[in-house]
Amino acid sequence: MNQPAGVSPRKTLLVISQTFVPDPASVGQHMSDVAAEMVRRGWDVRVFTAARGYEDPTVRYPRREVWHGMKIRRLPLASFGKKNLLLRVLGAAAFMVQCLLAELYTHKVDAIFFSTSPPMVGIVVSLLRIFRRVPIAYWAMDLNPDQLIQLGKIKSTSLTAGVLETANRIILRQSALIVTLDRFMARRLLRRSDLRHKMVVMPPWPHQDAMAAADDLAAANPFRVRHGLEGKFVIMYSGNHSPSNPLRTLLDAAVTFKNDPQLCFLFVGGGSGKQEVEGTIRQHGLANMLSLPYQPLADLRYSLRAADVHVVALGDHMVGIIHPCKIYGAMAVARPILYLGPRPSHISDLLDRHGIGWQVTHGDVPGLIKVIDTIRHTPAAELRRMGKVAQDVLARNLSQHALCTRLCDALEQAFTQPGRRSGSAFLRHQLAGPGIDPAPPQPRKTP
Repeated sequence: MNQPAGVSPRKTLLVISQTFVPDPASVGQHMSDVAAEMVRRGWDVRVFTAARGYEDPTVRYPRREVWHGMKIRRLPLASFGKKNLLLRVLGAAAFMVQCLLAELYTHKVDAIFFSTSPPMVGIVVSLLRIFRRVPIAYWAMDLNPDQLIQLGKIKSTSLTAGVLETANRIILRQSALIVTLDRFMARRLLRRSDLRHKMVVMPPWPHQDAMAAADDLAAANPFRVRHGLEGKFVIMYSGNHSPSNPLRTLLDAAVTFKNDPQLCFLFVGGGSGKQEVEGTIRQHGLANMLSLPYQPLADLRYSLRAADVHVVALGDHMVGIIHPCKIYGAMAVARPILYLGPRPSHISDLLDRHGIGWQVTHGDVPGLIKVIDTIRHTPAAELRRMGKVAQDVLARNLSQHALCTRLCDALEQAFTQPGRRSGSAFLRHQLAGPGIDPAPPQPRKTP
């Protein structure tokens, strides 16, 4: 295999992420895609991750493993689940301390790649950069303390917010490359510091390999058969249930359709918001609402195709703070989108530009009821057409191969050819890249 110019097969990349395959959490899946591609390019990739499941800490993974050529080391007592904030903080702290100690005893490291799992792991990585004198790259999947402030967990004037903000500035200053997910998130980071010379703007990708299928499985989908969904119109929310992705408006609207046996509201995933979903089912005796846990990556091709329409939610004040990537999974399986949230956002950009779904603001229950009724009575051929448009947009501009290749190119350049990027011109190129438009599109009216 020919190695790319400037990359020695002996160079070692350390990937640090609290969650990693086979754990189903999205951050870990994306980090594993990057790690596998860097192995393919000739890098010696080592991974530090947690030995227990991120969502379910009773799940245990092998402490050491070689997977797709990368050497994975899973650290004990590094994940205690997500039942409450204290357990998450304890797990994150234990993971970061172990990463620091383990890395100091690692013989050779030439570069480090990390994300926001856990959120402040960048402080540990920044210390390692100073000790090791190696370049580090930061993939900003979400922003804190921004998220905690908007959720009311802390005040913007609090000591905690100040400490987290100082930590953020250190991480951004120390990083040789910063990857951010959309133009809104990029603008938030640029308010903190002039990062134009080292920032890349690109969305995460769907796991198309896991979703690949020879044809559409709607008629004989084993997931639909297993859960009694055959012959029903399925509106699905699949992903993390959290206050940052509020579902209250959808739940209230769904109650209106409780006596419609042909309509099913399906919630797949985990998170603190699952209690709200399951509480609504119990309170109203909803026979046409189903709550399921995260599905294995190998089953995504079936679970995502079980929907006729996919719901994507984004909190009113979360634009540029988080980036729900479930929209790309829905597009990959050729399904239209029902978006609950504000505009403009990266989701409304795609819907407005390509006409692949509907948007409703949070709290507008009557409006959502009307839209659900409109969707149900939209001819199947039109829904298929919208889904095919979404799938084509993804294939052209937002595919796993294209985006993962682009990210790894940026990593190699940051690690082996520092100083090559052309400042603000480079950032403008990324903002204007495929699927990301720096100028807001004209909104499309919602029926």
